Parts: sequence; C-alpha cells; structure tokens
Amino acid sequence: MLETKNLRFKYDNDSELSFPDIKTSKENLLILGASGVGKTTFLHLLSGLLKPLEGEIDLIGTPISKLTMSEMDRFRGKNIGIVFQKPHFINSLTVKENLQLAQYISKKIDKTRINSLLESLGIEDKANKKTLNLSQGEKQRVAIALAIVNSPKLILADEPTGNLDVKSGEEILDLFQDLCKNDGISVLMVTHDPVLASRADRMLLLKDGVTAASDIRSAWGIEELES
Repeated sequence: MLETKNLRFKYDNDSELSFPDIKTSKENLLILGASGVGKTTFLHLLSGLLKPLEGEIDLIGTPISKLTMSEMDRFRGKNIGIVFQKPHFINSLTVKENLQLAQYISKKIDKTRINSLLESLGIEDKANKKTLNLSQGEKQRVAIALAIVNSPKLILADEPTGNLDVKSGEEILDLFQDLCKNDGISVLMVTHDPVLASRADRMLLLKDGVTAASDIRSAWGIEELES
C-alpha cells in the first residue's frame, strides 16, 4: 500500500536528511528514533505536506510526490489521516462541526460515523463543545477522530499518545490496531518513546548514522534502518 524509495530532503541552510526505504500494508508500523533524526519530516513527506528533494513515495498505486499541490490536497483528504503533535482545529466550531467540515471537504458525509467515532473515543459528551474549551487529552482524542473520520487508507500519527494518560493511550493504540485488523488501514506512528513498541506489528529504528540505540534494538528486536 505504501512504499518509499531513496527519499532525501533538505531544509534551507541545514544538513540533508536521507530516509530508508519502507514498504507497509495493513499494519501498525512504529518508527522509533531520537529527537532530531527527522521523524516528523519523514511523516510530512509521506503525507505530501513536504516535497522530497529526491526519491519516490507510492501510496495505493499513486506516486504522490509527482502530484500537484491541488491534486495532493484532494488525494490527502480522501486517503490520508494525520495526527499532528499539536492538534489543529477551527476553534470557533464545535467538535462535531469540525468533524462535519472534514467530511464535507472530502465529500464523505456520514453523521452516524461521527457519532460512533466520538463514542468509541469516549468524548461523545464533548460533541457540542468548542475545541477551545477542551483539555489537552480531549483535544488529542478529537485530533485522532479528525484523522480517521473519513476512513482513510493510511494514518500518520506524530506522538499520538503524547498528551494522554497511560490508560487513554492504551485505548488509542487498541483503536489503531482494530483499524488495521478490521478496516485494512495502515497506521504509521513516529515516536521517541520505546514503551509503544510492544503494541506495534512491526518496529523500525530511524537513525542519523550517529545515534547509538543498540539497547533499544536488543530489548525489542527492532529492525534497524540506516539512513
């Protein structure tokens, strides 16, 4: 479903980042790595929010790195769900209105889907609240709801449990696993927290060529990816 080859990226006046080739389908894939190795950049490349300097990204048979900006926006809306480190909402709208807007943009109107999703995330009582008035944990749950409301083929999550307590984090990971198993959705999570490793189908370690992490690999048997 998702395959990358020879990805490279460079920010202005910064060192070049090279990323390993990956191939994943219908699984919960965890990308581990220390801060600064490019985990978030990798996620933004896979989502089409950044254009690679070089390399290929293929999602469900579409070479997304070759799409125009407008084509990528439409493709992303239908096929990719993103959970950012910092949630992004229209604060003047309620939780339900934010979700309805996401469906409207992607032309996938389904009120039943919204209600069942809010219930599964334990925030059905927040449906008519403005997102500005939610706690950090509640905002994170709404961000996850936004990412999956349109039943995307791929979910890209950047520290998805970062603002949640342990129990809530476990529930979110259970939800991701159910999406992989029952809906055939691929989930790619990036994190520096090895605690999440025990819940992933597969784990890959992103390195910058300097970071030493043999202790993590030996503890969880992580496949090392040299960049």
